[in-house]
Amino acid sequence: MVGVTEPPAPALAGLGFSVSHQRVELDIDFATKSLRGKTEIVIIPHYKELKKIRLNCRQCSLKRLNINGRPPTLSYSEPYSRSKIHPTAGAHQHHMLRQRLAPQLKEPPEEELVVSLPKSIRIEETDLFPLDTQSSRINEVQKRDSGDATSMAVTSATRMDDQVSRYKPLTVYIEFAISRLRDGLQFVGLEEGDPRYPHAYTKNSSFPGSACCLFPCVDDLTTRCTWEITIKCPRTLGDAVSHLVNAGNRQDYQTPIGPGDDHEDAMMVDEGFAQDLSGLTDEEKALDMAVVCSGDLTDEIVDPLEPAKKIYIFASNTPVVARHIGFAVGPFDHVDLSEFRETDEDDKLGQNAIHVHGFCLPGRADEVRNTCMPMAKTIDFFTLTYGSFPFSSYKICFVDSQARDTVETASLSLCSNNLLFPEDIIEPLNTVTRKLVRALARQWIGINIIAKEPRDTWVLVGIASFITDVFMKRLSGNNEYRFRQKQAADHVCELDVARPSLYDMGSLTSLDPSELEFIELKAPLVLFILDRRLAKAGGSSGLSRIISRIFLNGKVGDLPGGALETKHFIRTCEKLGHTKLEVFFQQWVFGAGCPRFYVTQRFNKKKLVVEMMINQVQGQQTANRDIRADTFMRDAKEHEHEVYAGPVQPAFTGPMTIRIHEADGTPYEHIVDIKDTTTRLDIPYNTKYKRLKRSKRQKERAAAAAGIDISADTQDDVLLYCLGDVLQSEEEVLDWRLADWSREDEDRMNQESFEWIRMDADFEWICKISVVMPGYMHVSQLQQDRDVVAQLESIQYIAAQKESPLVSTILVRTLMDKRYFHGIRAAAAHALAKCGKEDLEWIGLYHLEKAFQEFFCLPGTAMTKQNDFSDRNDYYIQCSIPQAMSKVRGNDGKAPMRVKRFLFDQLKFNDNSNNDYSDCHYIATLMISLCESLITSGYKDAFNFAFEEDEQEEIRFEKAAIDEIERYRQLDEWISSYHNVYSMTALDCKRKLQQEKVIPANVTDFMQYTQEGTFPLLRLSAFNNLVELGMLKMDVIMQYLLYVLCADPSPIIRDNLLRLLSKGLGSVAIGEGLIQASERQQDGLVIVQEGGATDSRRLEIARTQTIPGAVKALREELGANETLKQALWGAITSPELGLFEIRDLLDICALLYEAKNSLVVKLEYPKKWKAENMGKVPFTYPVDRYYHENTNLTFRQGLVRFYRSNKARTTPMRPLIPEKVKTRQEKTKREIEPPIGVIKLISKPKKSASAASASAEPTKPKLTLKLKLPGPSALS
Repeated sequence: MVGVTEPPAPALAGLGFSVSHQRVELDIDFATKSLRGKTEIVIIPHYKELKKIRLNCRQCSLKRLNINGRPPTLSYSEPYSRSKIHPTAGAHQHHMLRQRLAPQLKEPPEEELVVSLPKSIRIEETDLFPLDTQSSRINEVQKRDSGDATSMAVTSATRMDDQVSRYKPLTVYIEFAISRLRDGLQFVGLEEGDPRYPHAYTKNSSFPGSACCLFPCVDDLTTRCTWEITIKCPRTLGDAVSHLVNAGNRQDYQTPIGPGDDHEDAMMVDEGFAQDLSGLTDEEKALDMAVVCSGDLTDEIVDPLEPAKKIYIFASNTPVVARHIGFAVGPFDHVDLSEFRETDEDDKLGQNAIHVHGFCLPGRADEVRNTCMPMAKTIDFFTLTYGSFPFSSYKICFVDSQARDTVETASLSLCSNNLLFPEDIIEPLNTVTRKLVRALARQWIGINIIAKEPRDTWVLVGIASFITDVFMKRLSGNNEYRFRQKQAADHVCELDVARPSLYDMGSLTSLDPSELEFIELKAPLVLFILDRRLAKAGGSSGLSRIISRIFLNGKVGDLPGGALETKHFIRTCEKLGHTKLEVFFQQWVFGAGCPRFYVTQRFNKKKLVVEMMINQVQGQQTANRDIRADTFMRDAKEHEHEVYAGPVQPAFTGPMTIRIHEADGTPYEHIVDIKDTTTRLDIPYNTKYKRLKRSKRQKERAAAAAGIDISADTQDDVLLYCLGDVLQSEEEVLDWRLADWSREDEDRMNQESFEWIRMDADFEWICKISVVMPGYMHVSQLQQDRDVVAQLESIQYIAAQKESPLVSTILVRTLMDKRYFHGIRAAAAHALAKCGKEDLEWIGLYHLEKAFQEFFCLPGTAMTKQNDFSDRNDYYIQCSIPQAMSKVRGNDGKAPMRVKRFLFDQLKFNDNSNNDYSDCHYIATLMISLCESLITSGYKDAFNFAFEEDEQEEIRFEKAAIDEIERYRQLDEWISSYHNVYSMTALDCKRKLQQEKVIPANVTDFMQYTQEGTFPLLRLSAFNNLVELGMLKMDVIMQYLLYVLCADPSPIIRDNLLRLLSKGLGSVAIGEGLIQASERQQDGLVIVQEGGATDSRRLEIARTQTIPGAVKALREELGANETLKQALWGAITSPELGLFEIRDLLDICALLYEAKNSLVVKLEYPKKWKAENMGKVPFTYPVDRYYHENTNLTFRQGLVRFYRSNKARTTPMRPLIPEKVKTRQEKTKREIEPPIGVIKLISKPKKSASAASASAEPTKPKLTLKLKLPGPSALS
């Protein structure tokens, strides 16, 4: 047993301490985009031997630090200061920079701040069970048992402290400042000419590093504590602007002056900046600045020392991790979203009703009310279904330029303003509502409950999305819910090929954003089929009860540290579901891939059974898949990090429901157990009646043709044909040119013993199923099965069949029947386009035209009605029919002229004058449809027999159509549409037309929209079109994109440009848009080269299906581009980018350039020396050590000054070797030579006159040249 004084168990290893509470004070300065702050961290040691406290701290300048008031020794390694290497380093030295940043890029990152405890501080033990603590905890238990939510909110922290509070806490006090914010906090509206309201908000992330960029803390998922946040900010918007204007005249806030910049120009820029900000109206300057923060607002006061500032104090009593603390500061308007709560829900919840608050910038309150209308209903539904809200209130704050649509923090969701939409906009309703509901769901699972390890991410993501889907089902209906689930399942089957398992992918989310997107797609589907299987198990209420129990465990503290792991989730499912689920999770969570079934069936009349064989064929599909441009970077990173795909599972096992609709119309369900790759079944047949439905149908047709009502006579008949039975009269059949089953088909149908077979009728599998049965059985499933999933499967099958008038008839009847779900009708409309062929006399096109005329034109005419979007189902169909018509093509690959004119007329004569809703998205649909109709696709005849008049007509029409698209683009400049959808659509149209050579390429069409100040989504659309056109191969475009990426202040621009850069490089790597050398088209003829065709094809396969081949091709294309190399390295070394942005650019460098350990060292040429004669001057110095007879000796001495000139020496200089010092006296003299650069001219002392006269002839003075050579450092 571990004693009180014994060291802790290994489970407590790690940091050696836990954090019980942290207090943070921040003073935000809008003028300099900086902040100052201080924090107090209360830590509880885990053992007495704790010597060091490790904290995360980035981009902070530490001013003061002490522990319990005593100064310690510390080591601080700031990562951004290490992001610079030798100035001559380049892109080939990317690995050197990565090595310097490696401690912060690994998971988990190393702590930057290491504080050593002073020797004077001793870790003392504390009383484990004092009387007051015992009594208080007994009261807490009693309150928790009675259902007191306040007590339950702090129980988790209490239980955590129980385990480690055997030692007295230590308080770490830190004062810091951040003068240059690269991460953590985003300022908006402070740039020159930016018309947006100034505000700031935190840039939280699910990865470590976002919180420690603002204040020192323990920034990991294992440390949860309570918080007190104090934020000081300007009191009004005018105060913030005045500070900024004053700062603009200070030297420390001027624009940095580079080489060649004029100081006066910089001052003029500052003055203009001040003028722009001072242009605010007095009403705008009087707007109060507000702070929206995680936790509850406890106090709001005016700073007594600075009256122009205000102090907001927030407290979070629910323990959360540091990265879940977020806030926003700005002139926000408050919107009470609780007013949308229904009265009965309010009465049902009582005091447990959670207040929902909305915050937005001035002028957008109505949009917030419209967008967030369902949020009060959502939080009530979650509370009643899954458990109480983990916080006391919920806040939604909308800000500008946020990279992600929603960022979830404790009791606060920061949302992008791009999500807001007014009442007259229809299109984003479902999408935006789903995002906001999921952000709220993450408060339960993701904030209050976290993942124990990165691999457990799928549980959190899956549960949050699952309960979101459950609420959306209640809000939008069961058909919308199941239709979306079916589409998601089909998408997963397409993507889950050669990918890691769902469990392993959780540790890869930091590699690429698409990894998390795939988890968000597949994880809720896995839980959806788990819920279906649990619901069918005896005594189980499905997944809702399991989720409710997990939320309760997180609330009361039964989850250690509030962390959920996969094993705990599986145990809870098995315990409450009363079934073993090991095989299920092994296949769908720990395994990869999706099953693909090939089913054959045959009715055995002798045995009266349906013989069925179910084969799983997923193991037969090829493992190689084509690399896509948008996923190239992800695949390359996985290859670099040796991430391997999960093995293909030969057999998925589990129950499957097979529903056979027999001849009497009764569905008989059979639950079979799939155990192997091949399953053989003999399903008993029950019906004794045959073809009851066919006879009833024939009777109805005959009565309809005769005008007789037989409804009274058929009341006792089984109602089978309930869908698709429109357009049945003879007049309608003739008018619509409808076809019917042939007599042979009727005979075959009459001989069938069942109507159709439905595999996986209860949607318990994420799979692809191909059932071999006649086409008329699929039609019966479409018309008789009320399940929208079955209808969609039938439409998909029919659309894949050979086109015929009968297929077009079935589809148009589906389109015309309003009882179908609008998604099924839209799918039928798109399938009709395939039947619009010249060989079929354009029957599909005729049906589309007739359907549009029937729904949206005046009776008996082709004149379109005024728009009326009050019925959303009709709106979706009105958008779908033009989209389908634009895909109709003739044998020459061109759209018929009547299609082009129809779309042109719809766009030109659109009338929305009496519509309550905006038609901007409908106009955009017509624009893109008209553009598609101008593009020639498919087979092109080698010879063109078109008459010249027809060609001229097409040319004139193309010009008129393009002018009409351009008219809407210009209209958007004067009267902006919602999100500038006209301009974005016009740019997309121009890009498609330029790609297909319909119009000449023109880069300026897109470049004008890439400038700063343009709406962010429109800027990104312009950049995306440039990338799609392959303009990244142009040095100027690539250089400009990288400049914007590293210099633009908007996070949404930088984040999306990184994706576009990766996509552009991917298109270059796989050779997108290149004309293969083996196949060239000239004048309609295809010339195939025989020589080298095999090698060319092999290289093409290598670059399109293998990552090494694609990377090799990429390096061959761009590796030698010096412009790209310099621009990319300049972006990496930019002082504006954050750590993760630098990491992503380093990944690109690693793909393009080989790592080199050598550096180019640049040395300046030495300057030439010059000598200047200083004249003769007397010089006296003591020589008593050498001449004992004299104390001082006076010389007549000439001085020559040596100095370096500005002229460089480019040739090596022969070194001067002084003569050897032979005597000790001469050697000693050298030690006292004059300084460097002085040549001493020494003559012997003058002799006396008598001595001179005694000499026969005068002696010439001897000159001795003393030169001291400079060292090597002086020559460099």
